[in-house]
Amino acid sequence: MSARIDHAVTSGTFSLDGQTFDVDNNVWVIGDDTEVIVLDAPHSVDDILALVGDRTVRAIVLTHAHDDHCRCAPALREATGAPILLHPDDRPLWELTHPGDTWDDDLADGQEIAIAGTTLRVLHTPGHAPGAVCLYAPDLAAVFSGDTLFHGGPGATGRSFSDRPTIESSIRARLFALPPETVVHTGHGDDTTIAAEQATLG
Repeated sequence: MSARIDHAVTSGTFSLDGQTFDVDNNVWVIGDDTEVIVLDAPHSVDDILALVGDRTVRAIVLTHAHDDHCRCAPALREATGAPILLHPDDRPLWELTHPGDTWDDDLADGQEIAIAGTTLRVLHTPGHAPGAVCLYAPDLAAVFSGDTLFHGGPGATGRSFSDRPTIESSIRARLFALPPETVVHTGHGDDTTIAAEQATLG
């Protein structure tokens, strides 16, 4: 059974710098009929588990530690027994949501995560958050961009721990180096492609 991508949207809030907003988050699950990796843990454990079904969760991989991406990670870990993986540069953001708790394993640039016969490669792409990562799956011709790159351009950089020149540099150096036909599965909103966003960002 070859690996596939399953998708759901779950709704909740994002809070940072004393403000709270309603948001819809994409949930991405990569795997086969037996085992999966879950990317991000927003809003609702039940919604994520409904997408997973009876498959074994091997890891909960966080693209970054804004609360709308990691809020349910400890509860999902408790429900599945799967470890939480996060880039250590996002510790300050993680601790805003989960003080006194921690994730299980650090993500590192270039790290490869195997699941269901395919491999996800970790690309450290700071800018939206210090420890933001994207996950590139060459066999699936896809990259999971979290909040680094959206349909229409880079992720937001107007809040604490973010920086516009840094995110643009990350996108140009790491994501625009991928094949132009690569599908970009984002943290919020619609899919895009590397080629489309190269035209947008220039």
